[in-house]
Amino acid sequence: MFANIAEPPKGLPALPIPERNPATPARIDLGRKLFFDRRLSFNRTLSCAMCHVPEQGFTQYEVKTPVGAEGRFIGRNAPTLLNVGYRAALFHDGRESTLENQVWQPLLKANEMANPSIGFVLATLRNAPDYQGLFEAAFDQGLTMETVGMALASYQRGLIAADSPFDRWYFGGNENALSEQARQGWELFRSLGCSDCHSVEQHHAHFTNDAFYDTGIGYARSMGIGLQPTTVRIAPGVEITPTVKFERPPGNDLGRYEATGRSSERWQFRVPTLRNVAITPPYMHDGSLPNLRAVIDYYDAGGVPHQGQDPRIRPLDLEEAEKAALVAFLESLTGSNIATLVEDARSQAIGDANLAQPRAVFSDRGAASL
Repeated sequence: MFANIAEPPKGLPALPIPERNPATPARIDLGRKLFFDRRLSFNRTLSCAMCHVPEQGFTQYEVKTPVGAEGRFIGRNAPTLLNVGYRAALFHDGRESTLENQVWQPLLKANEMANPSIGFVLATLRNAPDYQGLFEAAFDQGLTMETVGMALASYQRGLIAADSPFDRWYFGGNENALSEQARQGWELFRSLGCSDCHSVEQHHAHFTNDAFYDTGIGYARSMGIGLQPTTVRIAPGVEITPTVKFERPPGNDLGRYEATGRSSERWQFRVPTLRNVAITPPYMHDGSLPNLRAVIDYYDAGGVPHQGQDPRIRPLDLEEAEKAALVAFLESLTGSNIATLVEDARSQAIGDANLAQPRAVFSDRGAASL
């Protein structure tokens, strides 16, 4: 059921696979097992799949930003893992370039899976009976920091989703695959310059150029723009403005600057792919825009003008029918094989801790247990 990495669906090119980490069934199966294992978090409550939920487009649309270990605040939206193997830069700020390395950041970050060290994670796996022999079967070197990353990367590379109605129309020549409204949206998408960043090539489309731009969202959040209380309708004809205030964790997300230290890249974030975008809300790096219409309205208004905002972002003066056409086009980018990927994902049992037993965190090569 898993995606055929060697023959990607219509609309996508061949998947680049590192020479050091060829995809094999043993590595993919091991990576899937790790992805759904809650024992990989410090308190054994969180798995990768709890922030990248298969049924939610391998992201999480119930909250703007995920909740980490013990309820800790995570400041950025969980990006979709669909087609992540094609990305040249990972995370919203592009601070990692390979899936093999990327996996260790959420495993070790205190507000995500909160493991205290690499050795702690390796000891957890080494002492888990159901992992005995699995790393040795998948890798000559057995269980190491590198092979944990390689296994998880192998599974994630297979999350390929395309062959959308747009693909079948644009690349496949099927005139019946795309509605007239979606075609109008495609023409608008090109004429407005959206494809400058969400690029489409002659024979395939990633709908991203993997570059970084200041769209105004980061600036607005740093300046507190748009965070004021808004009117809420509680009954027909009855509206109130909430006065109860909840403390927000302090922070000023500087985007790409945090990965490079270059002031010219302050508030820049990676261009997300638009493939499968209709099933991966909410949007922007902080999840602040709840649906596609909100995104279109934001760009139609010209963002939040300030020094550094990309000059291509300007008021568009779109009509209602044009906005509806753009939404129809974006909805046409959902791959035909999403259900297959979800079914494959849910074939894996969730790795859970037996809380009735003390957990050994070091083998006899190291210290004792907790």
